[in-house]
Amino acid sequence: MTRESDPAQQARDICLRLLSVRPRTYIELAEALTKKGVPDEVIADVLDRYRDVGMVDDAAFAQAWVSSRHHSKKLSRRALSSELRRKGVDTELVDEALEQVDDDSERDAAAELARKRWRALRTRQLAPEVAFRRMVSMLARKGYPASVSVSVVKEILAEHDAQLAEMAASIDPHTYEDY
Repeated sequence: MTRESDPAQQARDICLRLLSVRPRTYIELAEALTKKGVPDEVIADVLDRYRDVGMVDDAAFAQAWVSSRHHSKKLSRRALSSELRRKGVDTELVDEALEQVDDDSERDAAAELARKRWRALRTRQLAPEVAFRRMVSMLARKGYPASVSVSVVKEILAEHDAQLAEMAASIDPHTYEDY
């Protein structure tokens, strides 16, 4: 039997190639192997063995994913949760990983994103309401709830100009709950 005709060896080779690029979840590897036509029983055997020796660890993957994506992309807990679930991470493991992002950390990340967006927008001389809406929308796309987005954007605008602070204070945060 050649190396190519042994489904278990083929599965191990595929997994090692994928894991050499970045860590993967059990489900991600299983899906990749299924697409390559590896039999289900071989997939289970190979992945269970990799899990036993620590090469596939969904809990560690989730912890690293949350840490990395929250710090580099400033994603909210909601966005991180969604990404991990799409990767097949169990809900309990997702919840454990998200514990490392507290309310203050999430708010700080939102404020950092909003400040960066404000620097880009203020040179365009947009109407304050337009700038406000664009900043809140950007935070919503990153998964931040409206309550956080609106309050952070109000603070950022208030830091820069009394007129902007007055405009921001007049905005009803409930207007943005659907964002």
